[in-house]
Amino acid sequence: MSWMRVRELVRKEFIVLFRDEKNRKILFVAPIIQLLIFGYVVNYDIRDIRVAVLDQSRTADSRRLAEAFEASPTFRITQHPEGPRAMDEMLLRGKTDIGIKIPPDFSSRIRSGQTAEVQVLADGTQSNMASVRIGYTMQVMDGFNRGLIREIAGRDMEYGRIDARIRAWYNPNIYSQYFFVPAIVAFLVMLISLLLTSIAVIREREQGTMEQLIVTPLKPIEMILGKTIPYIIISLVQMVGITVIAKLWFSLPMAGSALLLLLATCIFLLSTLGIGLFISTVSATQQQAMMTTFFVLLPSFMLSGFIFPIANMPGAVQLLTYLNPLRFFLEILRGIFLKGVGMHILWPQFGALAILGVVFFAGAVVRFHKRLD
Repeated sequence: MSWMRVRELVRKEFIVLFRDEKNRKILFVAPIIQLLIFGYVVNYDIRDIRVAVLDQSRTADSRRLAEAFEASPTFRITQHPEGPRAMDEMLLRGKTDIGIKIPPDFSSRIRSGQTAEVQVLADGTQSNMASVRIGYTMQVMDGFNRGLIREIAGRDMEYGRIDARIRAWYNPNIYSQYFFVPAIVAFLVMLISLLLTSIAVIREREQGTMEQLIVTPLKPIEMILGKTIPYIIISLVQMVGITVIAKLWFSLPMAGSALLLLLATCIFLLSTLGIGLFISTVSATQQQAMMTTFFVLLPSFMLSGFIFPIANMPGAVQLLTYLNPLRFFLEILRGIFLKGVGMHILWPQFGALAILGVVFFAGAVVRFHKRLD
């Protein structure tokens, strides 16, 4: 094998890539824009809950309940509907997130020592968000109840209970961005490397230069290295750049080793470049290669644990996730970024990633070799 021939092919690939201004924007500007957009959009933190209060009691007690929600930084009373039908219309049109109906006998029942019922309506079209909003609502009502009991009884009504002292490790404030941003970094690296590699061979065929490469002294392994090394370098540069931006812009913690992160990225690229090279050999046009690439990306995204916990998936689907290199790369990234763990903890993920990388890349090499015959 001649490294000089590989070097010249690598140089030729870089020239082809950077000669087109559109490619330069896709390689360097697009990942930054995607990181910033996804970093803010993919967020489960709830800081603004719109509340509609239907106060049919119109007493000091009902006003105090409404004020309890206004005093919370999470809630914002935006609507005061005139009746139940107006409340339902607001929820239907998405003008409010939580509806609170205070009945006419609210104050009288409380003052007579009875239980007063307050109806809480939540927009359940987004089940996860609705559960969190209802939980916050119950916290406000629980605080209102304690204050009301203190006022009526003249003292705090204490009773035996469990005092839970909760502490969240690795993400003390439970910021969802700390969970999602490392996954976005991994997804962007996979997207760019897979997309560029999948059109590498197709571009040569469409431009009529594939036959010229075949008749050169280049061996199949040299051609494969020449086609993949540029994208390895570009992906590593993108990984470093995206990581720096994620750390500076989103204040993402970096508790682990940067060198271990680079090693994991290199092993992960074995899989993505292998899959991309395989797509490139089985596709006839660049459009077909791009469509196949996005067909591969969607299942990889869904089965990686990016958003949906793998433990909640059916057993058969969970087995399929073991064929997904993105799953193991995400576990490594979150372990390095948030937990600061090393190889002694992450070696199973590294091992699985390496096995998948070798299998995918070797399969692509075999397929690529056959196309050269």
